[in-house]
Amino acid sequence: MFKKPFILSIFLLASISLVFAWGSWGHQHINHAAVFALPEEMRGFFYDHIDYLTEEAVGPDIRKYSLNDKSEFPRHYINLEVFGVNTMDSLPSNVQLLKAKYSDSIVQKAGSLPWYILQMEDKLTKAFKAKRKTEILFLAADLAHYIGDASMPLHISLNHDGQLTNQKGIHAFFEGQLPELFGDSYNMNTGSAKYIDDITKETWHMVQVSFEKADTLLAVDRKLKETFPKEKIYKLDSNGNVAKNKFGDAVHTFEYAKKYHEMLNGMVERQIRQAINETSGFWYTAWVNAGKPNLNDLDPESLSKRNEENYKKDYKLWQQGKVFGFKPEQEFNR
Repeated sequence: MFKKPFILSIFLLASISLVFAWGSWGHQHINHAAVFALPEEMRGFFYDHIDYLTEEAVGPDIRKYSLNDKSEFPRHYINLEVFGVNTMDSLPSNVQLLKAKYSDSIVQKAGSLPWYILQMEDKLTKAFKAKRKTEILFLAADLAHYIGDASMPLHISLNHDGQLTNQKGIHAFFEGQLPELFGDSYNMNTGSAKYIDDITKETWHMVQVSFEKADTLLAVDRKLKETFPKEKIYKLDSNGNVAKNKFGDAVHTFEYAKKYHEMLNGMVERQIRQAINETSGFWYTAWVNAGKPNLNDLDPESLSKRNEENYKKDYKLWQQGKVFGFKPEQEFNR
C-alpha cells in the first residue's frame, strides 16, 4: 500500500469552460473515495498508489489549461444542441460512428465526453489484461476525471456558465466554491463497486442524469437572486469591487452560498457521489472484463506490509463516510 502520508451561437457553437470541472476538491475526493469502494482484490493495489490517483485527478485539466492541449478541450463536455438533436438516443453509440457521421469541427465544438469515456474504459481494460502497471494507474486516474466531468450538470449544457441567462460565473460557483465550503459534510461512502453489464448504456445514463439537473440548478440561482439582497450576493474586495479568485471567478458570500446550497437540496453531494460510484464501477468492470488479473504482484510485498496499518485505518474511516490524508488546493476559500 502507498506511502501515507457561446457567448456563441446556439445553433453551431459550444462554449468551452474556463474553470476546472469540480475543481481540485471535487476531482480529488472522487478519485480518493473510489479506491475504497473497490473489491479487496483490487483495493490493495489501488491503495498503494492512492496518492498518485488523488493528485492526478486534475491531470486532464492541467493538460487543457497549463499545457494548452487543444485536443483535450472537447473531451470534457458535450452539448446536444450543437449536434442538432433533441435526444441522446439519436447520437452515435461509439467514437467510430461519431467520426463517420460528424466532421471534426463539429465534434470539437459539440464535445466528445461520452465517447472519450468509452475509449478510456477500453484502454484501461487492455492495460489490466496486459498487467501494465503504469498504464493502469494513468488511465484509471484520467478515466475518473472524465466521469467526474460527466457527473457535473453544466458540462452537459450549452449554457455551461449561465452565459445565456445572465448567470455568468455559476459554473465555478457550483463545482468549486460550494464543495470547498460544504464538502466536509458529504458522505463519501457510496458502497461497494458494482459490475456494469453495458458500459455504453451506463455512460449515456450518467450523462442523461446530469443533463436533467442543469436547468434546475440554473433556475434555483435565478429564483434566489430575485429575493436575496443584491449587496450580499458577492464578496467585495478592499476597493469595493466584486472579489475574484485566482482564476478570475467571482466569489459569492457565505450567506448566499449557504442558502443556494440548501435550496439545491443535496444536488452537489449527490452528483459527487454519483461520480464516486461510477468511477469505482468503471474501474471494477474494466478489471473483470480483463479476466481479473492478480494486481498484488505488481508491487513489492514489503510496500503493502508497510502501509497495512494506515490502510486499515483509512478503510474504516471511509466506511464512516470520511476520507483522510490529502489537502486539495483551495480555489475559493483561501
